Amino acid sequence: MAEPMDKHTLSSGMLNTAASKVTAAHLKRDAFLYVRQSTLRQVQQNTESTQRQYALQQRAVALGWGMERVHVIDCDLGHSGASTVDREGFRQLVAEVSMGHAGSCWGWKSPGWHATRPIGSVCWSCVP
Repeated sequence: MAEPMDKHTLSSGMLNTAASKVTAAHLKRDAFLYVRQSTLRQVQQNTESTQRQYALQQRAVALGWGMERVHVIDCDLGHSGASTVDREGFRQLVAEVSMGHAGSCWGWKSPGWHATRPIGSVCWSCVP
């Protein structure tokens, strides 16, 4: 199950909580970071969001994955999440998880237009 984290930094308390969920079995497999925004306009205008998404790589490293073991999948930038059509990165992520290669998956959850909070949150999950 994905766990939301603070949007800017991973406090020491949150890092300790997250670290307590990561096992040696998770760390033997790779971590995958899925970076996406729905439109090219968002990619061009919401650069802070893109930077925050890429920064999740450092959180995975802080939890024990080596930088070389954190794979960034960002080929879906500018593609809507409404469908899996034309989302090669999403298909790659699903394949990696299905083949047992993933020890964790990371992404940025946008609250959407209807949400009461104007910010997104980090979602991550250890893969059993």
